[in-house]
Amino acid sequence: MAAAAECDVVMAATEPELHDDGEAKREAESFKEQGNAYYAKKDYNEAYNYYTKAIDMCPKNASYYGNRAATLMMLGKFREALGDAQQSVRLDDSFVRGHLREGKCHLSLGNAMAACRSFQRALELDHRNAQAQQEFKNANAVIEYEKIAETDFEKRDFRKVVFCMDRALEFAPACHRFKILKAECLAMLGRYPEAQSVASDILRMDSTNADALYVRGLCLYYEDCIEKAVQFFVQALRMAPDHEKACIACRNAKALKAKKEDGNKAFKEGNYKLAYELYTEALGIDPNNIKTNAKLYCNRGTVNSKLRKLDDAIEDCTSAVKLDATYIKAYLRRAQCYMDTEQYEEAVRDYEKVYQTEKTKEHKQLLKNAQVELKKSKRKDYYKILGVDKNASEDEIKKAYRKRALMHHPDRHSGASAEVQKEEEKKFKEVGEAFTILSDPKKKTRYDSGQDLDEEGMNMGDFDANNIFKAFFGGPGGFSFEASGPGNFFFQFG
Repeated sequence: MAAAAECDVVMAATEPELHDDGEAKREAESFKEQGNAYYAKKDYNEAYNYYTKAIDMCPKNASYYGNRAATLMMLGKFREALGDAQQSVRLDDSFVRGHLREGKCHLSLGNAMAACRSFQRALELDHRNAQAQQEFKNANAVIEYEKIAETDFEKRDFRKVVFCMDRALEFAPACHRFKILKAECLAMLGRYPEAQSVASDILRMDSTNADALYVRGLCLYYEDCIEKAVQFFVQALRMAPDHEKACIACRNAKALKAKKEDGNKAFKEGNYKLAYELYTEALGIDPNNIKTNAKLYCNRGTVNSKLRKLDDAIEDCTSAVKLDATYIKAYLRRAQCYMDTEQYEEAVRDYEKVYQTEKTKEHKQLLKNAQVELKKSKRKDYYKILGVDKNASEDEIKKAYRKRALMHHPDRHSGASAEVQKEEEKKFKEVGEAFTILSDPKKKTRYDSGQDLDEEGMNMGDFDANNIFKAFFGGPGGFSFEASGPGNFFFQFG
């Protein structure tokens, strides 16, 4: 940029006469020289003031406008600089530096086609001009980046668009259009702080920029701050009523907010079927709104858990964490569903994820409970063996043992095959184990809490199921099963 904005210290030999008043010309030249001195010191504000004084004295001197354009470029005021550069070449079409500065301003502002025309004119006047040759290549590179970005945006390849805009902005640092496109793609990629920063920088320079207002709203919308997002979309539409993207985003935001709130209301009222339908409709509004959709999936998962559709609830919570891997509520909901469906390993995994993120006492206890249930699940389920509920009473446990013990007693299956006899003997022994544990309050408590029964000094492999059977039925002697008919048996004490 410094090369393009280099100040013209030497006046053109063919500079036209601008004033008859020689004194005015000498004074203007003095102002220009002072401007050059300040420019050399990089005091561009003072240089601007003196070039302006020179222009006021001789308003038809192309060089003065060229110098002021160079100063404005160094101040980053490319739009104002463009006006001066264009005026300089209107006054003197053979002014090469004027064409270069005009092209540089066009390029910095993102108008690469206009920049190409200016650089081409400079090359027509001086075909060996190295700066004009390089800038012409730069302008064509920007045109190519624009074309690629347009195609990739349609393909929703937002990362590539950001790459192209970053390259283009190296040559067009003042182009709001490129910055807005980059910010919009950053928002679509979930890189909200970066997108907000770009949009905010533009709004600081131009608070009425509808595109920047739209991107600012888009970031809020995708961060699930829907109400605030709507305010920015509305403001953008005030600035540009025909802003199509802001119009669509505003409509989606309002619809999403309304559906979500209606779903929440139905849920609170216990109308789970309606809540499910409303959350499903909300999920169809905008698939790009990842954060809000993650919450909607979790909400629908909660509805499914209330409806006891636990597999569907797990699926919804999984969809939620796929969209937002930091969504603790979804992990907790899914973990509870895993617990309810006795998928303890999965529950432990989710609770571990939660506890690693938020080390609270509550989360620690949930993890501990899941770990206990996992440990218990890997042991024999004595309740299942007896066919009773985990809250079964003492009488229910006794009745269950009586039924199962008689059902699996080896004598009852003495006429069966060796394989069947072996299986029934195994079941008979397990029934005895189950009764031994669950009929003893102390052992039952340890078993229910997940503690190791071996710590009690009880080796379950050493006990005799027949002795337990005899003790339960109270018979001092032997016992036998006698047939009273095909398939019918009755128990007889000896």
